[in-house]
Amino acid sequence: MKPAQRAMELLRTWPDLTACKAACGTGQALRSTREEIVHFHSERDVDLHLTRRAIQRFHYDLNASTAIQLTPGSSWVTVHLDCATDVDLLLSLVSVALKAHQTSPPPSCAPTTAGCNFHRVTVLPRDAVTER
Repeated sequence: MKPAQRAMELLRTWPDLTACKAACGTGQALRSTREEIVHFHSERDVDLHLTRRAIQRFHYDLNASTAIQLTPGSSWVTVHLDCATDVDLLLSLVSVALKAHQTSPPPSCAPTTAGCNFHRVTVLPRDAVTER
């Protein structure tokens, strides 16, 4: 089973998440009652709506992870799933995202975001990153 498929199966059992089509038009998504939280774009690449505040709070930790791609100005992070540890990281970050969205202003009051990072980032295989 591919890592994204495994993550999707696990997250679909969470009572706060509902499956839907990703608003960006590519792949499946999971949403809370307020927002889309996770977009599954491929077998390994997932965009997670953390919120800008959560990204700022965990910036150094997120930046240190080889599985995370940050996009300047985005409230989404891209998670590249290569192994079970990456799936565990995604599950932990989804929990953070759900909490962050509970404390953020309702969507009608929040500033509009540019959407997920799909087509805005290129995720390189980890081997290519370490060879630089």
